[in-house]
Amino acid sequence: MPLFSEEPQIHESVPGPRATPAAGRTAPTPRPVPGPGPRPAPPRGAPASSVRPGKPGPAAPPRGPVAAPPAQRTSSPQPSAGKTGTAAGAQLQLIPAPADGAIDAADEAVDLLLDSGRAPSDILVLTTGETHPWAAHELSFGEASYWAQHDAADDVFYADAGAERATGRPVVVVAVNGGTDDVTAQALPAAMARAGTLLIVCGDPQRINTVLGTPA
Repeated sequence: MPLFSEEPQIHESVPGPRATPAAGRTAPTPRPVPGPGPRPAPPRGAPASSVRPGKPGPAAPPRGPVAAPPAQRTSSPQPSAGKTGTAAGAQLQLIPAPADGAIDAADEAVDLLLDSGRAPSDILVLTTGETHPWAAHELSFGEASYWAQHDAADDVFYADAGAERATGRPVVVVAVNGGTDDVTAQALPAAMARAGTLLIVCGDPQRINTVLGTPA
């Protein structure tokens, strides 16, 4: 069975703060669904089975199920976000992207998560190849300062997929932007273990499934 099974797409996005992507980069990649939302109430007199089910999740701050979003944005249609699935209690989502566009796709995913009302401290971004520009910049000031920001847990944090010190968060975004097959094969299960409610993987679906030994 493929890592990412075919399922109907869920389209929802809501306004909120937006992260600023790295300068000079564009992200013409599909945007992800921002995770589980509240279950709609059935119309009066309609049987419960006639209502389309939603994803569980009380309105709670960081950690635990996803907070219910405010009003739904209706000004523009939501693009398709690739395949989704469920693993170990966390929603699993694939954003198709080439290796050289995986970081752009990950940044776009973070933008949409923040738009949906996700707290920045909920999000961990991992890279399998070249270090994310934010992490490279912060590491230039020394590892002590860099990891102090991780420990403060008050903003989005970016790290290499192999960084054992990076702890789990409700949402983990993985950019498969290079690295060997062995690195990718180790990074994805580790990221899945770190994700509390949502794991988003940005990369080439065929390579990801091949590396993990699952049929495409």
